[in-house]
Amino acid sequence: MALSLKLPNASCKVEAYTLRGTTPVKPAPGVKFNRIAYSAAHVVADPLAAIDPWLQCAVDWDATIAYRQRLWSLGLGVAEAMDTAQRGMGLDWPTSLELIRRSLDAAKDVPGALVASGCGTDHLVLENVKTVDEVIAGYEEQMAAIEKLGGKLIVMASRALARVAKSPADYERVYDRILSQAKQPVVLHWLGDMFDPALKGYWGDNDPDKAMDTALAVIAAHPDKVDGIKISLLDKDKEIAMRRRLPPGVRMYTGDDFNYAELIAGDGFGAEKTHGQSDALLGIFDAIAPAASAALGELAQGNLQKFHDILGPTVPLSRHIFAAPTRFYKTGVVFMAWLNGHQSHFTMVGGQQSTRSLQHFAELFRLADAANLLEQPELAVRRMGTLLALHGVEA
Repeated sequence: MALSLKLPNASCKVEAYTLRGTTPVKPAPGVKFNRIAYSAAHVVADPLAAIDPWLQCAVDWDATIAYRQRLWSLGLGVAEAMDTAQRGMGLDWPTSLELIRRSLDAAKDVPGALVASGCGTDHLVLENVKTVDEVIAGYEEQMAAIEKLGGKLIVMASRALARVAKSPADYERVYDRILSQAKQPVVLHWLGDMFDPALKGYWGDNDPDKAMDTALAVIAAHPDKVDGIKISLLDKDKEIAMRRRLPPGVRMYTGDDFNYAELIAGDGFGAEKTHGQSDALLGIFDAIAPAASAALGELAQGNLQKFHDILGPTVPLSRHIFAAPTRFYKTGVVFMAWLNGHQSHFTMVGGQQSTRSLQHFAELFRLADAANLLEQPELAVRRMGTLLALHGVEA
């Protein structure tokens, strides 16, 4: 029997919706990828903690690490303590460091597990930061803590640096200092202001082409210390242009949650393989992990059409999850984890489950069904029904 429920439509009316009844996406076991693929991973809040959710952070560590083990089992790496984990939106630095420690410990039990961890300046009190030297010291503090645990760094874009830098030269000075000290090659992180308004004008210019020149100059000065750069500008042409200019061996990790399928597939440009294709470091991979794994497996076997057949239907879902205000995308990621039974509740650090409307969740449900991403359809329907009832829509 087909599964159905009542969902609000664009006219604010409630109408019946019947699930497609297609088989959920399942990757073939043991397939190796020909791209490096990190999923930025969310954290599972502890809904029973006696805290003030807007002011304090409580994490369900067992459920959070179990989700990372799932990602590793699908062949995906984990980009830890990034913005998908609500870094800077509920997850503070002490909790982030504990998350990194626990993830690195858990990864030791998984052969080949990839973990790269966010290193930033978010422990600084933003309004108190006055100088670039304070930003450097902030980065160095987190860098030392993560490297002490044996972690690989993702050097995150810094709100503090965006606040105090007066020119591109200030960015060059900060990154020169950090990269010169790194114990192993790092991933740089360029997050557009659609994800975080405080990062407007990053790299010292509001013109993204001029900002790109500065970022590329930083990389060119330290090519042996840069594994790659993740850019999240939601502009595929900017990513491709930058990708083609990277030094040999430096990877472009797409952070484009609107155009990832075609960017990962690549265009074959240039003598350097890395100039013609993107690897991945994506928040959406958390929500579409089985499809991402299955598609990457097909790509590695030369099945380009199957890659697009699997990953293409996930793109409308991703564009919906990352719709403006883009910084609230974490809510859709956690909602998907709840629908699919990977956590027992829909509660988020910082109370962020409240940042999207019932209309948004209803359309997300439809798009997840269309992309064959409801792993346990009966459970998904029951849980969607619970959310609908909470908003006054009875079955």
